[in-house]
Amino acid sequence: MKRLSITELAKIIKASHGSRATSHEAERSPDFRDESRVTGVSIDSRTVRPGDCFFAIPGDNHDGHNFLVDAFAKGASCAVVSKDVSPNQFSGKAILKVSDTIKALGDLARWFRKNCNFKVVAITGSVGKTTTRQILYHVLSRRFKTHQPVKNFNNHIGLPLTLLAAPADCQIVITELGSNHPGEIENLTKIASPDIALVTTVAPAHLEGFGDLETLTSEKLSISKGLDSKGALILNGDCPGLIALAKTQHRKFLTFGSSPDCDYRLENFRSDGLSSRFEISNPALPALECRCRGSEVEGTEIYLPLLGLGNAYNALAAWAVADQFQITPADFADALKTITPVSMRTEILQIGSSAIGSAAGETSPKGGLTIINDCYNANPASMKNALDILNTLSKKQNRRAVFICGDMAELGAQTEKLHIELGKQIAESNVSLLLTVGHLALLAADTAKNESSTLKTHSFLCVEQLCDNLPKLICDSDIILVKGSRVNKLELAVEKLKTLFS
Repeated sequence: MKRLSITELAKIIKASHGSRATSHEAERSPDFRDESRVTGVSIDSRTVRPGDCFFAIPGDNHDGHNFLVDAFAKGASCAVVSKDVSPNQFSGKAILKVSDTIKALGDLARWFRKNCNFKVVAITGSVGKTTTRQILYHVLSRRFKTHQPVKNFNNHIGLPLTLLAAPADCQIVITELGSNHPGEIENLTKIASPDIALVTTVAPAHLEGFGDLETLTSEKLSISKGLDSKGALILNGDCPGLIALAKTQHRKFLTFGSSPDCDYRLENFRSDGLSSRFEISNPALPALECRCRGSEVEGTEIYLPLLGLGNAYNALAAWAVADQFQITPADFADALKTITPVSMRTEILQIGSSAIGSAAGETSPKGGLTIINDCYNANPASMKNALDILNTLSKKQNRRAVFICGDMAELGAQTEKLHIELGKQIAESNVSLLLTVGHLALLAADTAKNESSTLKTHSFLCVEQLCDNLPKLICDSDIILVKGSRVNKLELAVEKLKTLFS
């Protein structure tokens, strides 16, 4: 981040020098120098580097105020606190007092973003944020100095840390904006001040905090409230509610999707389960010119080594953004050939045999376990995408489809209804064995069992019970989808399967 004096930092975050740490004696101490430079920020005393400003963030499990000694021992130049600290323990140390350290972190990030020359891309949506970000980073970083979050940093702490960690020569910062309650995205977008704002899709997710899809739609679209006046707003054109609401705001926007009137269109999608091919249209060409150019009407063919239609839409969304940076369709297509899955998001794991497919989509004989590791999170839209992938793979490979299904969390009043609908989807799919974890997923299992006479089901209260029973339920050569919300900790089942079949 840009170097600041402690005095400059205090002004930006509207802090006062902590009265107990800056007595006259302390201010005369050689350790307290307002001209000292702040060269970075940290909220974790274990990762503090010399020159960092340590923000003492209170949390559910840990309070940063309890680690001030550790932070200064690591060389922190100052600390931002919201609680009184011992004058004896921190005599001579630079302590900046604010009412809210999280807000102060956001204020610093807002200032930093406005005083840097990089462009910001902000991505939100119910499904596909992280994968779209990773695809976009993979493409843009081939030409530009590009920065993205080191983890799934998409909240009021993670976003500021992402912005503040941008290197001095950075040209583009790609961020994610997540939300559980109304108003969060508006606050985040006003910190990020994006040049390009993207909404991947709107689907039932976090309804516990929003109540209904209309409120959720409004929340996602609020990403435009921090958008630069000359910036590009890019929306999923296949979400009628999102587009209808956007039209009432009298702001220009671009659309992507498969609908005929989308600016960026996905056409001729084909999948072998392990990868997909499709075409992207070129919105820069006038319709008449497209017609005159014959075969180019169908656009540029894309090979995507990721699973499913959902990831094709993620790639299309990334293309809509990449086009704003003058990336050509040919360069975009070339970059996508080497993209790899994001961990725990439709990630293919092959256990006990050679890989089941090559870049050309060829399949190997039966043998070994195939796991579709998609256990990072779950909502109705992502469940449907994952089930489609499982169905395609199992049919093409003629292997038994197994679904290890966890709860879909934070769906509010629609929780039971949406789990019952999931059960119906499972019954209509190619799944042969359904293993559920959690009391909500049990609703899906009961519904699926009633709807299908051939489906076998086993339900467990916790993932540990599931793991104990996996040896007698799973067979070599099965294709297994593992998906559920984080509360179920289904990654433990993935690790158990690795142990059993490696």
